Amino acid sequence: MGIIVVSGTGTEIGKTVVTAAVAAVATAAGRTVAVLKPAQTGVGPDERGDADEVVRLSGAVGSAELGRFPEPLAPGTAARRAGLAPVGPAEVAEAARKLAAEHDLVLVEGAGGLLVRFDEEGGTLADAAALLGAPVLVVVPAGLGTLNSTTLTAEALRARGIEQLGVVIGSWPDAPDLAMRCNLADLPQEAGAPLLGAVPEGSGSLDPAEFRAAAGDWLGSALGGTWDAEAFRERFTEPYAGAS
Repeated sequence: MGIIVVSGTGTEIGKTVVTAAVAAVATAAGRTVAVLKPAQTGVGPDERGDADEVVRLSGAVGSAELGRFPEPLAPGTAARRAGLAPVGPAEVAEAARKLAAEHDLVLVEGAGGLLVRFDEEGGTLADAAALLGAPVLVVVPAGLGTLNSTTLTAEALRARGIEQLGVVIGSWPDAPDLAMRCNLADLPQEAGAPLLGAVPEGSGSLDPAEFRAAAGDWLGSALGGTWDAEAFRERFTEPYAGAS
């Protein structure tokens, strides 16, 4: 896979840290990795953006950002309010292909969910993935409510003929509640795609060296790691108290 599109089922669920983990594992395996952030919102001109953070944590060799808009809004809305040109799916696809010609792996990290509008024409990250023919890795929250948003994202991908690579839980707590534990079994069923990892809560605050050393333990073999979905589920499975 030369290009992977990383989307989420919403905002603030760990997309950047998951992207960094995938980049760290690939980099450790000797692959050259570039990170593409089509539209960075809610960040000032001199602040570190998501692509910068991925590079810092993972050691990826390159990054690119196509548009930066100061307000923390959907990319199309943020661009309009700032009086700046939006970033469309064709521009994203062109930039990803150029990076792929020079790197072994390109990770395209979206903003918010799969169908957040990039421009006034209604272009989305899904449109960019379709243009690229690239699989989408979906980052999801662990807790109650995640099954519905995961199912909707999966249905949107299938309707557009886009491959869903799998699902990664963006932030897994030390003490998961009942819904979180049950979701380990339910998420792959709702997604129609495998559960490919669970990143521990707070991993983004680790020192980069610690982050890179641990990243492979959070991701499954399809992403180059050693994480085992079945063993993880068994660890957190609690027998039903009323079972005979």
